[in-house]
Amino acid sequence: MAVVLRLQRHGKKVQPSYRIVAIEKSKGPKGKPIEIIGSYNPKAEKVKEKIKVNIERYNYWLKVGAKPSSTLESLINKIKEQV
Repeated sequence: MAVVLRLQRHGKKVQPSYRIVAIEKSKGPKGKPIEIIGSYNPKAEKVKEKIKVNIERYNYWLKVGAKPSSTLESLINKIKEQV
């Protein structure tokens, strides 16, 4: 079972929002995630409002061997720069 951390789109057609999920790599974009660890709202004003993630669970999945997508990795780096 190869687990990846990635964004999963939901919301309206013109108002996208994303869940940050741990999901099996073989599942499609609409597949059921193992765990939802955060959310991303690209329409929000501030970075803290845009990205909400449970860092403890994110780090847990990294330790277990999950690989984040490049987009998710860049978003997490933005959070770390703000702190």
